[in-house]
Amino acid sequence: MNIEQLREHCLSKLKVTEDFPFDANTLVFKVLGKMFALVSLEKWDNGLAAINLKCDPEYAIKLREAHESIEPGWHMNKKHWNTLYIHKNDLSPKLISELIDHSYDMVVKGMTNKMRSELE
Repeated sequence: MNIEQLREHCLSKLKVTEDFPFDANTLVFKVLGKMFALVSLEKWDNGLAAINLKCDPEYAIKLREAHESIEPGWHMNKKHWNTLYIHKNDLSPKLISELIDHSYDMVVKGMTNKMRSELE
């Protein structure tokens, strides 16, 4: 999966926006203002493609045990975030897409009923 495919997948979700709230290098995808994916464009450009995604804590542990390219979220809450090291080339595009969807769903699940109603 390249950066444009990743970006298109994230932006295909309902009410998703992208911006650079931290610096000019960290691309952040949000659903109704809540982060669900972060990408360092500098690392991506240097051949170290990775993405931080929110994850159910129990599922996060299983993913980390099953895939050496999935580690606790770098500079994130390690219980709730994973970093997928895409540049290691052992994660399928299908799995990456599924984990982006899972992250989006986790963020939506944590929203108020009023916010979730905006997605319908």
